[in-house]
Amino acid sequence: MALPAALKKVPLPIIGAPLFIISHPKLVIEQCKSGIVGSMPALNARPASQLDEWLAEITETLAAWDRDHPDQPAAPFAVNQIVHKSNDRLDHDMAVCAKYKVPIVITSLGARSDVFQAVQGWGGVVLHDIINNAFAHKAIDKGADGLIAVAAGAGGHAGVKSPFALVQEIREWFSGPLALSGAIATGDGVLAALAAGADFAYIGSAFIATVEARASEAYKQCIVDSNSDDIVYSSLFTGVHGNYLKPSIRNAGLDPDHLPESDPSKMDFGGGEGSKKAWKDIWGCGQGIGAVKAVVPVAARVEQLRAELAAACRRLAAMDSLARLNCLG
Repeated sequence: MALPAALKKVPLPIIGAPLFIISHPKLVIEQCKSGIVGSMPALNARPASQLDEWLAEITETLAAWDRDHPDQPAAPFAVNQIVHKSNDRLDHDMAVCAKYKVPIVITSLGARSDVFQAVQGWGGVVLHDIINNAFAHKAIDKGADGLIAVAAGAGGHAGVKSPFALVQEIREWFSGPLALSGAIATGDGVLAALAAGADFAYIGSAFIATVEARASEAYKQCIVDSNSDDIVYSSLFTGVHGNYLKPSIRNAGLDPDHLPESDPSKMDFGGGEGSKKAWKDIWGCGQGIGAVKAVVPVAARVEQLRAELAAACRRLAAMDSLARLNCLG
């Protein structure tokens, strides 16, 4: 299946994952100008009226960029909608997205046909994130255009499936748009995602440690200073298992190696400030952060990924083992 028109406009096969609290217009705009999909959760705009202001800023700034750079147009942007029953802002936020005809909507924590149809009605593309093949089937059956396979090692609400197993199972029956998430922070990882069968690499944690990210300096530096050994997988903080930085858990007075379990009934994505505060000092993060060595501007991070991807392709083409198999013709 060919990619939808919006996704064909992405120069580099990378989607910047929506980062709760952290993603905001400045980050999204710089990601898109650098040639990857920039995204943010609608719930990051607080109060709800701020979402209209943010989408106006993003659309107007990117339109101006395209006018001034016709040979280097920006990639499309995406808005993440939490489709959980506790999100009492969903109808409002969807109406604002419709006003601006948001080109890509990423849906999470619930697959709803009416939401998918609404996005498609204004000409947008819906990508739904899933953690296993069963959820993938449900999302496509309900009308999603594509999938984001959230595999083991991803930041936020990650699954436990190997990325190779998850992509393999999805590609047995689905040929549409597919992004892969799970500890990808280098151009080598991007190439691996493509080789496994995905159309895009889905990268989040590497963009926390950027100048434009709306994260505390302590959070950014913790990304730089940490590696996969510093990540814990826990359901305590939201009711759904996710990956978090151990130092932030210790700073909250908890033992990251002995955390109690919670359950999905504890999830709360209501429009009030309470849910935001519950996340603020517990820092989500994926296992790929060992590759992040400094806090840099978004443009520099994307250029590094671009250069690494090109180098990985050249290295692959030169490998004797692949040449013997005639994999590259």
